[in-house]
Amino acid sequence: MIRISQMKLPISHTREQLEQKIRQTLKVDRECPLEYRIVRKSIDARKKPELIYVYSVDVWMQDEAYRCKKVNNNNVMLMQEKKYHFPSADGKQPDHRPVIVGAGPAGLFCAYALTQMGYCPVVLERGKRVEERTVDVERFWETGVLDTVSNVQFGEGGAGTFSDGKLNTLVKDPAGRNRFVLETFVKFGAPEHILYENKPHIGTDILLKVIRNMRMSMENSGAEFRFESCMTDYRTSLGQVSEIEINHSCWIPVSTLVLAIGHSARDTFRMLGAKGELHMEAKAFAVGFRVEHPQDSINLIQYGEKYASVLPPAPYKVTANTANKRGVYSFCMCPGGYVVNASSEEKKLAVNGMSYSGRSGKNANSAIIVSVTPDDFDGRDALAGVRFQEKLEEKAYVLGNGRIPQQLFGDFCRNQASTSYGAYESDTKGAHILCNMRGLLPEEVETSFVEGMHRFSKTVKGFDREDAILSGVESRTSSPVRISRGESFMASVGGIYPCGEGAGYAGGIMSAAMDGLKVAEAIAKASASEIKQQ
Repeated sequence: MIRISQMKLPISHTREQLEQKIRQTLKVDRECPLEYRIVRKSIDARKKPELIYVYSVDVWMQDEAYRCKKVNNNNVMLMQEKKYHFPSADGKQPDHRPVIVGAGPAGLFCAYALTQMGYCPVVLERGKRVEERTVDVERFWETGVLDTVSNVQFGEGGAGTFSDGKLNTLVKDPAGRNRFVLETFVKFGAPEHILYENKPHIGTDILLKVIRNMRMSMENSGAEFRFESCMTDYRTSLGQVSEIEINHSCWIPVSTLVLAIGHSARDTFRMLGAKGELHMEAKAFAVGFRVEHPQDSINLIQYGEKYASVLPPAPYKVTANTANKRGVYSFCMCPGGYVVNASSEEKKLAVNGMSYSGRSGKNANSAIIVSVTPDDFDGRDALAGVRFQEKLEEKAYVLGNGRIPQQLFGDFCRNQASTSYGAYESDTKGAHILCNMRGLLPEEVETSFVEGMHRFSKTVKGFDREDAILSGVESRTSSPVRISRGESFMASVGGIYPCGEGAGYAGGIMSAAMDGLKVAEAIAKASASEIKQQ
């Protein structure tokens, strides 16, 4: 195939103009048959007021090598399509069906790959199936009554289900796993534009349906899902996992165990730490606040007046290194979204951001977070970061008396309580209250946060406006723990495979899903290796 990159078209172009541009670039007339696929579509807003779309497309036609040579254009090259393929499943099946703990993106895609290879995995999820989970989450936002096993963090789909459903990743992907994950989402109900948008997203409302469809397909192919089933212990024999306990009540035999437990499974981290058989360590993560701005203002800043009301809600990405050598950056940015109460434990409060597919909320919000390392929380203990998060969430809960604590940025800088909103109000899922959040985070972290907000205003004008709304605390950005694994993806206990974000090997829906595929491949490879040795 031929890859054409850096193909530029006006914002108002048509599909016919896109095809015409392809033909002009390749110097072929309308009669020449060709097939094309959009690989990437992004907006270039660097030369306001005029904005353009920039495309990369793949083209299939006759005499491709000859055509590339004739065109002699650095943006036109011959490419070989990289298609992801499951490993061969002709190895020995494990003694027992593989058990996957956690039905987030890592667990789901590990289960999906194993199902396609004929392994018929069992998926254990402490929360409920997504249909019931949605009811529990909505009830929590409306009443404040928390279900500690069915909430924004726990349940089918994992923590990413109630987010923006962002599908971009910086993970290098020579094997084509990224594309396979996107194609799988489309197969089960996501819109096709996620295959080529520069910053694709599904949205919570559509993601709920995709997850359900994916699970039902796996069940029809032999996989088994057990909801409200939490792994509470495990046993080993001769250095190999042999059994796991579910809900402190029953044991099941297991020889292959995938730990896709998610970043909020603190009770599981503690159980694993107490056993002392798996090597675990504290890792760096980041903490901060959700920050809201009017979406109309962000559109105007990012797109300019000519296109602010024409294009979809604008995203942004900001990052800076502060004077005290800490990184400050935006995370999980939600155009047209909501700040949500994302708590999962009693008397502890955490926030996140969420968007529906239409991104029709009146505000843009993003986590503005500051990096913290094991040095900030005495990381000689693997669970030190967990305790650090818990202390922040306990303080946030007390500040808001169970409601999301909020403060205007100007008042935060002056260390005084906010008593009213400014030019706009918060768009929030869950009760919230204005207060003084100064002192919620460590002083050095708060200093970096303020410096970062002012620095970001140099690129996104008005980012540090006095009435920007802060909500606290954003503490679940990534796992505070890493469960070590070797080149075989196996932990120090045989048959245990740490996987995804909770184990410290991913940082979002896409990277977690891709890690799930890698672990499934490792399980298949181990099975094939075992049969060769026999």
